[in-house]
Amino acid sequence: MKLFTYILCLASCPVMAQGTIRISQSVEIQNDSIMYKYQMNELIIGKHQTEETELMKIKRLESRILRVYPYAKAAAENLETLNYNMSVLESKRDQRKYFKLVEKYLEEEFKPRLKNLSRKDGQILIKLIHRQTGVTTFDLVKDLKSGWSAFWSNNTAKLFDLNLRQEYLPYEDIEDFYIETILLEKFRTYRLPRQEAAKPINYEELAEVWKNRLQ
Repeated sequence: MKLFTYILCLASCPVMAQGTIRISQSVEIQNDSIMYKYQMNELIIGKHQTEETELMKIKRLESRILRVYPYAKAAAENLETLNYNMSVLESKRDQRKYFKLVEKYLEEEFKPRLKNLSRKDGQILIKLIHRQTGVTTFDLVKDLKSGWSAFWSNNTAKLFDLNLRQEYLPYEDIEDFYIETILLEKFRTYRLPRQEAAKPINYEELAEVWKNRLQ
């Protein structure tokens, strides 16, 4: 439960260093839950090996998110722009010409930078693409109008045996809960540009779900 308290603090406070959380809000810890009542300067996470291992995993996850989130955000923006422009182009010929330009842009823009991602980076990217677009990478590839089929068909081998059907499920997968928590902290501290999930997520409700599940 100490680890869960750490995760909640990560989502609500801007300064963090070596297991110590410094928060400016007025909070109180009661029965391992956070109550917003009085000033608390530090929360020290226990040094239990299991917790330390989990915290290290979270820090590695944080690094991966910082690395791949910009691509997922760009995917959502490009998909929205592509769908709009395809809808206003009247002739099939103009749509085909525009679509070819989009495919060329995606390959030139993303391929050089994504080719160095690790398999785990690729897994997190696929989850974030689903978070940002509401569509799995598999469906983006399957839908030729998305513009992503050429990119993924050329890079799937590099990304090993990734499951392109992977969804972002923060209410079911604890890693996805960690991802959502880290994203909120990065948005709040301007480390990453904010982009809401395609399917809205109520973080207070989400945190309550995991608090009850981990008790």
